[in-house]
Amino acid sequence: MQNKPRKVRTSNEPNRGQPVKIQGKRVVTNPTRNPRKIDSNPVSSTNPTRNPKKIDVANPTRNPRKIDVTNPTRNPRKIDSNPIDNSRQRNSNFSQPPVSTPTEEDNDLIYGRHPVLSALQNQRNLNRLWITTRLRYDPSFHHFLLQAKENGTVIDEVEPKRLDYLTNGANHQGVAAQVAPYAYMELPDLIEQAKAVTDPVIVVADGITDPHNLGAIIRTAEAIGAQGLVIPQRRASGITSTVMKVAAGALENFAVARVVNLSRALEELKAAGYWIYGTAASGSEPVHTVNFTGPIVLVIGSEGEGLSMLTQRSCDFLVSIPLQGKTPSLNASVAAGMTLYEIYRQRSLNTLHLDKLQKISLKK
Repeated sequence: MQNKPRKVRTSNEPNRGQPVKIQGKRVVTNPTRNPRKIDSNPVSSTNPTRNPKKIDVANPTRNPRKIDVTNPTRNPRKIDSNPIDNSRQRNSNFSQPPVSTPTEEDNDLIYGRHPVLSALQNQRNLNRLWITTRLRYDPSFHHFLLQAKENGTVIDEVEPKRLDYLTNGANHQGVAAQVAPYAYMELPDLIEQAKAVTDPVIVVADGITDPHNLGAIIRTAEAIGAQGLVIPQRRASGITSTVMKVAAGALENFAVARVVNLSRALEELKAAGYWIYGTAASGSEPVHTVNFTGPIVLVIGSEGEGLSMLTQRSCDFLVSIPLQGKTPSLNASVAAGMTLYEIYRQRSLNTLHLDKLQKISLKK
């Protein structure tokens, strides 16, 4: 089927030649002129705004409509389904600024009986607390709630549905609290505090991005007896409500330092007398063959990439956990727990227990 040439008015219009049909396409012998006009005056290149619509006559199906960006008010209709992206493509100088959304650390919420009760017992700064009627007058909570109210905490007695909404349907166990941002400790203060122990152990998390892993590492490290944790400020999870929930109250008795440069922090720990042990799958010694003595820093790598090359160069020793199955690696929190247990197992064997020696001598 051949396209019929469109009839246009010839009044006050110069001769533009006869149309020629080639393979079903309409071609004009004078392609420099625009055959379509919006008024009786001819279109000139000196005033391009006179004709906001332009049609490619040689191939009318390629771009049936073009919008004049020099005067966008002339054509209020938009044919793009995504006008924001289209406007950015037209003029990249007028891009919209990114919308800043509050992070989880800016508006932190902890929930669950044990995390909230630990925060109350250690007199953490709580801005607001939501609790059900049944749990508010529970003997384990009532005294601490009165003390928190005296310190300025707002206590709201709510229904369980309200807590479901605040925690996005999480297992809140009838109580939730909004806490102030976590107060990180400075690294020199952490080193000074750890001197109270004969052979302290400090854990360093190199780029742990999963808050569940970070919370599990904190819980295990505090339970086994480590003195603190060091985390980088960038490209890593901070102390959020999820970390507090997974840590199950361990953060109330466990110091966390946040540093800008992790390599520089490791050098500072070396200067303080610590031996740096990093967990790595390749080029390392099995963990049960390493003799852990003196002050120790245990560096745990990220979930996917492990220790970075820069961090590995800062380590004195690289250790690994031998695996017999087909799974190539362990979870970061599991690897931290197993290595920490080996450290304290060796120290327990080297400890002289006087009570046990007395019992043995009495039997003899």
